[in-house]
Amino acid sequence: MSGGTDALAAEIGVVRHSDWMTVDQAMIDRFADATLDHQFIHVDPARAAATPLGGTIAHGFLTLSLLAPLQASIPRPEMPAIRMGLNYGLDRVRFIHPVRSGSRIRAAATLVAIEEVAPGQFQQTHEIVVEIEGIQKPALVATWLTRFII
Repeated sequence: MSGGTDALAAEIGVVRHSDWMTVDQAMIDRFADATLDHQFIHVDPARAAATPLGGTIAHGFLTLSLLAPLQASIPRPEMPAIRMGLNYGLDRVRFIHPVRSGSRIRAAATLVAIEEVAPGQFQQTHEIVVEIEGIQKPALVATWLTRFII
């Protein structure tokens, strides 16, 4: 590796946890408004309570979109040489367990690979598990690709 990325390469295989974040009804409602997805299981507590879910749940895509702020709260080696970072995409996403309104979630991120894809441009592959406090099953699992330029 070059450009100060040795410290990052040493992180391969290390699991790092984000801070906990509460997914409340106000957040779910704002996401519904932003995406125009107002399905009752997300925005109507009374109707959702009558379903097997027992209450409203976050949109799967809301949970997925929270990867960015969750990942940002994870301590990592300082890389002052990074000029820019980019979200490159996801190879695999599975929504395993619903996130009920009021739940707290956090990300467990494992760097599984880093490679130089062009001079000074690197791609990272993270395995991400979004945990729900008090629930054994994860909310989601994903393989997330990001790129950065030094």
